[in-house]
Amino acid sequence: MNYAPVGKPSPVVKPGEFVFAAAALDHGHIYGQCQGLTEAGGECRYVFDPDAAKVEKFREKFPAAKALRSMDEVLAQKDVQLVASAAVPNERGPLGCNVLDAGKDYFTDKAPFTTLAQLDAARATVRRTGKKYAVYYSERLHVEASVRAGQLIAQGAIGRVVQVMGMGPHRSNPSTRPAWFWSREKMGGILIDIGSHQFEQFLTYSGAKSARIVHAAVANYHHKQFPEFEDWGQANLIADNGATNYVRVDWLNPQGLRTWGDGRTFILGTEGYIEVRKYLNVGADPEGDQLFLVDNKGEHHIRCHGEVGFPYFGQLILDCLHRTENAMTQEHTFHAAALSLEAQSVAIQIE
Repeated sequence: MNYAPVGKPSPVVKPGEFVFAAAALDHGHIYGQCQGLTEAGGECRYVFDPDAAKVEKFREKFPAAKALRSMDEVLAQKDVQLVASAAVPNERGPLGCNVLDAGKDYFTDKAPFTTLAQLDAARATVRRTGKKYAVYYSERLHVEASVRAGQLIAQGAIGRVVQVMGMGPHRSNPSTRPAWFWSREKMGGILIDIGSHQFEQFLTYSGAKSARIVHAAVANYHHKQFPEFEDWGQANLIADNGATNYVRVDWLNPQGLRTWGDGRTFILGTEGYIEVRKYLNVGADPEGDQLFLVDNKGEHHIRCHGEVGFPYFGQLILDCLHRTENAMTQEHTFHAAALSLEAQSVAIQIE
């Protein structure tokens, strides 16, 4: 919940050239969002949350952020160009529309929506305002091995991508979770929450513009004390370019693992394949960001930690300043979210 990788500072702007505020600190991903933006040269000048303890903790990490008294006060700051937020999931969409209507860009934690109606409202608001609705799909954007995988694919290292398999196990840690974490209305379901990462990666690595859900299923196998919760989910997709996708996500990560989740991505191409071991190499090496490439020349183990960086954040800042779409297109952002919402809506419930 507090995933916030530290990278090498790579500023794309001068001090004070890009000012942002942090608001709605409900999920710890806000630290990763703000860390990435500040390393790219952004200045976190303001912060707001109704919980003063959360603001105090946030300011320990970002002491230059001035605490404001309300969301209205955040939106009234003329120097704020973007608002970064990690609100309760079902509040992210409405908050984003308010931010865009105030003339500012918005950068939310994933999943950006819990209903299709929220997605439709955000699409309409983007069209009306011309502002950006960006999403922190951290499992690709804030993992150096995932970034490197995309670079290799773009270079043709494995030929045409024909399948992406994404595994997203997480540890639930019930005693540390807020009450909203267990609410279906507030969280939306596992294919919306964790699944949003996987669908975004599929679109990126396959080069697809769109995809459709073939099958989806969800279950609550091990958290029966929380009847609205889903701790397992899967989905199969087919993209417009013929690539296929299998996703498995869960909250069943065992306590014996050295980290919170053994996230992996497998990418099959016509000329080779890639495996990304995001957070550790089980039984061998606690360091994450390990990539394995097999091609027609041989087997390659590529260590990416501290070598690749996180270019998304600098690209996002420049996109906001120049109104370009180099970090991620708005349609890609929204279609990844749509896939998670559609998969959740058609998922078979396994008892």
